[in-house]
Amino acid sequence: MRGKPSVLVLRAAGINCDCETEYAFRKAGAEAERIHINRLIEQPALLRRFQVLVLPGGFSYGDDVASGRILANELRGKLAEHIERFLAEGKLILGICNGFQVLVKAGLLPGDTLWRQSVTLTLNDSNRFEDRWVYLKVCSARSVFVREGEDAYLPVAHAEGKFVAGSPETLARLEANGQVVFRYVGPEGQRATYPWNPNGSQNDVAGICDPSGRILGMMPHPERYVRLTQHPRWTRMRGALGERAREPDGLRIFRNAVAYVRAEL
Repeated sequence: MRGKPSVLVLRAAGINCDCETEYAFRKAGAEAERIHINRLIEQPALLRRFQVLVLPGGFSYGDDVASGRILANELRGKLAEHIERFLAEGKLILGICNGFQVLVKAGLLPGDTLWRQSVTLTLNDSNRFEDRWVYLKVCSARSVFVREGEDAYLPVAHAEGKFVAGSPETLARLEANGQVVFRYVGPEGQRATYPWNPNGSQNDVAGICDPSGRILGMMPHPERYVRLTQHPRWTRMRGALGERAREPDGLRIFRNAVAYVRAEL
């Protein structure tokens, strides 16, 4: 496409990462606009203006009932037809933290059967809110948002981030299909234990995509590391980390989305 991709950052009561997410996409080269869910329900044709739909982090509707459940019901009950058209046109959806919770509870992820929930994100094994930086490994080439083999260091901030599949067969299918995109790992890339797996997720799953690779949900917050100075050790990053040689890990995810839209839409 010519020009800058257009990104819709969805707002709702309790969402509190929308401004940071808008900024991240603008820094990555897109035009981004924050739109409230009520406005989108009143004027669903607005969705046609955009190539990327983002559900940012926060606590939509205060996480009443369960994290992301109410917003998920609104998407499924009031916008399903329009979201299906959006996806049929080859466009992208990204859910971050609470947005990931929304996507799985709406049944947009894993996406093998649209609008049917088969996985969830539930209470952390620690039974408390986890706010820390974690190491990630990209373990699939399926998602358009990432490149296989990349690693990342990003913050998490959640109380209900434990990924659980509805059955062993569901988890095995996600692994076999390459739909497990991010996995928590230890500082040396080893199998993660607490606190590196901050919530007890099955198979250390930190993010998944749909079969097309165009819907991504992840618990860590890439929008919180799009500037070098957001890294907790930014003044000491010469040497082993080698961070000065590459752009911030979160920004790469947004740049990949923008590059895909420019090339494909």
